Amino acid sequence: MQELILHHYPASPFAEKIRTILGYKKLAWRSVEIPMILPKPDVVALTGGYRRTPLLQVGADVYCDTALIARVVERIAPEPSIFPQGETLAVQAAAFFADNVLFNIAVPIGFQPGGMLKLFLPDASAEFLDRFARDRAAMRQGGTVRRGPLAECKANLAHTLARVEAQLQGPFLFGARPTVADFSLYHVLWSVWKPPIARALLDPFPKTVGLVERIAAFGHGRPLPLGSTDALEISKKARPAPIEKPQAMETGGVALGEMAEVMPVDSALDPVRGELAHCSVDEIVLRRSDPRAGTIAVHFPRFGYQMKPCQA
Repeated sequence: MQELILHHYPASPFAEKIRTILGYKKLAWRSVEIPMILPKPDVVALTGGYRRTPLLQVGADVYCDTALIARVVERIAPEPSIFPQGETLAVQAAAFFADNVLFNIAVPIGFQPGGMLKLFLPDASAEFLDRFARDRAAMRQGGTVRRGPLAECKANLAHTLARVEAQLQGPFLFGARPTVADFSLYHVLWSVWKPPIARALLDPFPKTVGLVERIAAFGHGRPLPLGSTDALEISKKARPAPIEKPQAMETGGVALGEMAEVMPVDSALDPVRGELAHCSVDEIVLRRSDPRAGTIAVHFPRFGYQMKPCQA
């Protein structure tokens, strides 16, 4: 099996979701620490423009978005499963709600002044913090993501956690074994649980805190550091894995082999352009080339992403 290479940075909640899934499965993986803000030249060499964190690289295949990355890790290492009851609507809906709704409630709380950035970057300059804020504002430009004021977010968090507390009749959301929904809820609450300035907001919800602590106890598996230029060399020397039965389902007229562009629908609207290699109900794959990374297949989940023909 080719090595799993995770491109991430320590303070990223979405990266923490994948790190703990790797820990739950007790996997070895290579850890590439990437910049928190633009420019990200080595990331762009691999993806062609997509800049969300994290990315999973397997040889010359690059997987974007943790919804897809989680399924890829499950396929590579099926046990212990993060879909013990299958990919049910309830599990997928709970994961989606955490990743896409609760995340945007928790982040303003966890990343308030004195929060996550102070914890992970205690010596960060005022200039860097300003650049970080402007970078994240730029990512939301033109999208549908709204970040409310702190008081609103705290009220909405308490409202939601009361429902989570009621759901927890066992150690995890859907019973005795964790599902991908638990890892999604965990990473969102991790940014509130981790910094002392925010942690007290979880005190009224002891079952929820217990879930967070149980997921955190899985650890991160067995990471080994890898330089970003070394990751590019791995990609350049490899070839994308063959796609069994390539599809072109509901592509809006784009045929396999034709140029298309793909980007998220909600934020970070940076299009990736390449030849359409596959488009199913679950996944979109573009094949592209880069002088430093070679020929790469960039994979996106179908849900939450838009595809259209490249304009001449």
